[in-house]
Amino acid sequence: GEDVKFRPFKVGDFVSAAGITGTVEELGLFATTINTPDNIRTVVGNNSIFSGNIQNFSANPYRRVDLTAQLSHGVNVQEAIALLKDKIGRIPNVLTNPAPDVEILEFNPSGPLLAVRPYCTNDNYWQVYFDTNKAI
Repeated sequence: GEDVKFRPFKVGDFVSAAGITGTVEELGLFATTINTPDNIRTVVGNNSIFSGNIQNFSANPYRRVDLTAQLSHGVNVQEAIALLKDKIGRIPNVLTNPAPDVEILEFNPSGPLLAVRPYCTNDNYWQVYFDTNKAI
């Protein structure tokens, strides 16, 4: 409702604001307390937060993990894509809707570079990120 205009996030949301990324711990009148992923309690002045861009990673029901897989020249690209899609589809907590994307991102001197992009809920982001890296 009305509050959303002034409070683009709530306690418990994972945000990036005023150059700080972490979990909102406390909302004060003049400052917001954010705990960073490496567990540093950071107090940020609300004037700093509202003078810049705010990203709220918790606002939407799911996120995309963005990784890449470098292939060598001569690798069967379609086979590599099919293998990766199959392997990523077996990772716990990867959403089937939207389905993971595995596509050619670019061609560089080493060969084709694949974009590997599974989707997951915010709570499972890092587990899916690391498991996808293992799969690659």
